[in-house]
Amino acid sequence: MTEENVKSALSKVMYPGFTKDIVTFGFVKDIVVNGNDVSVTVDITSSAPEVAQQIKDEATAELMREGAENITVNVKAPQMPRESSSHGKNIAPQIKNFLMVSSGKGGVGKSTTSVNIAIALAQQGKKVGLLDADIYGPNVPRMLGVSDVKPEVNGNKVLPIKAYGIEVMSMGSLMEEGQSLIWRGAMIMKAIEQFLRDILWSELDVLVIDMPPGTGDAQLTLAQSVPVTAGLTVTTPQGVSLDDSRRSLDMFKKLNIPIAGIIENMSGFIAPDTGVEYDIFGKGTSEPMAKEFDTKVIAEIPIEPAIRTGGDEGKPITFVAPTSESAKRYMKAAESIWETIEEINANGGVDNQAVQPTTPPGVSACSTGSAGGAQQSSGGGCGCS
Repeated sequence: MTEENVKSALSKVMYPGFTKDIVTFGFVKDIVVNGNDVSVTVDITSSAPEVAQQIKDEATAELMREGAENITVNVKAPQMPRESSSHGKNIAPQIKNFLMVSSGKGGVGKSTTSVNIAIALAQQGKKVGLLDADIYGPNVPRMLGVSDVKPEVNGNKVLPIKAYGIEVMSMGSLMEEGQSLIWRGAMIMKAIEQFLRDILWSELDVLVIDMPPGTGDAQLTLAQSVPVTAGLTVTTPQGVSLDDSRRSLDMFKKLNIPIAGIIENMSGFIAPDTGVEYDIFGKGTSEPMAKEFDTKVIAEIPIEPAIRTGGDEGKPITFVAPTSESAKRYMKAAESIWETIEEINANGGVDNQAVQPTTPPGVSACSTGSAGGAQQSSGGGCGCS
């Protein structure tokens, strides 16, 4: 037996739920060969005991077929996710945590970030859903290669689509390609609620929610419908993007949503022929903003052609090119986000009671006053207490 024989055998062991093997994922860490005796360590990202057991059984079987006799397979796994300790209104109680991905403006790569963070969390062993709540620009189906897939209906509920190890739902999966939605705010608010209440999401560890740009009805409705565990802001290095990103971070504070961090997208450029990284549009400009809002930049994602082609072709870089620089940064960002979520839950979770509407039925939540001289609410006229 040689180390190459061991790797060849283990390359036939698929990671449960994925179409890639444990060697390609880089989970095989230590290989010790002594004659026909083999000891191997597999460092996985899933905390599920059944995943560890399946890998151990299949690895042992493949090594025996290769000729190994005394086989030791050590599987290292992270701790099981902590139960959510959040409080308040929750119309999707089977979901443990909610991650709101927001940006102050469009075109900064928010949907690309949402897709890759969701997949990275799934590769780290979490049960993940991805809700494309960007009603006017639902791009997630294309990015996941499911543009032609329509969800199944079960009674009066809709089953989420499955792709790359995550559950997915998007307005783009429910409407004809190219069809425009000319909706008022009230319809957007209703759609957000239905995506949470009427989709048969599994018992997820986390639902990643790709929000529309800005700080309007959709964001407020989400915060009032479920206790959002954490918020993630996506920006680019340019000043015009940072201006709007500050508004996104300010929104998190006003809605009592803990900030998981900032992802600076289009930060530098990696040449596909040389792999050299160039600073062409600025880089690192988000740091002062992070300090201003007492948070951190958890990733600087460069402009890498593989990200663009992967998005267009439905092949997310975190899944199809896990060893690429961008994929590694998405994985690191996902680890940081999960650490924040675990810390939030350990400290008592979140509570959305303070942002529930206080206006009486039939009165606009956006009213700033009345003929009787009623005072504006402290939430800035949005009906929050």
